[in-house]
Amino acid sequence: RHHHDRHGASDAGGVRVAVVVASDRCARGEAEDRSGARAAELLRAAGHHVAPVVIVPDGVASVAGAITAAAPTADVVLTSGGTGVGPRDATPEATRPLLERELPGLAEALRRHGEAHVATAVLSRGVAGVTASGVLVVNLPGSTRGVEQGLDVLLPLLRHVVDQVRGADH
Repeated sequence: RHHHDRHGASDAGGVRVAVVVASDRCARGEAEDRSGARAAELLRAAGHHVAPVVIVPDGVASVAGAITAAAPTADVVLTSGGTGVGPRDATPEATRPLLERELPGLAEALRRHGEAHVATAVLSRGVAGVTASGVLVVNLPGSTRGVEQGLDVLLPLLRHVVDQVRGADH
């Protein structure tokens, strides 16, 4: 166990991450979640502290509730799923009202990096931003590949963003 400062981050530089999967099929047990599990695996491999993955049905209330529940013990909440154009895709609508400050450049970078691999990445409506309590929330696509590509962009930035949110010097 590492020593934790008053914010809960360890001196090893890991941040506390919660992963929320929005999927009707996974929530009903009809499909096994692979995207959230892959996110947790990659985050742990990078030295971060990951809470058990939470799986909820698609929808504004369920996703907003899961983000809100995870936030008090997390520096970062990553969502997977519900960012597309389907009738049940409501993750951005669940996330946006929780954000005090949006980070449109981060959401754009995630789409741009994804687009280099798959043209449909431009259809992702995912948002990113910081809540009033200082938690970074980022919406990732609901596929394993989408999560991997999103973390390619996010992992090098996570520690820096969390430090900035806490008011560290540039």
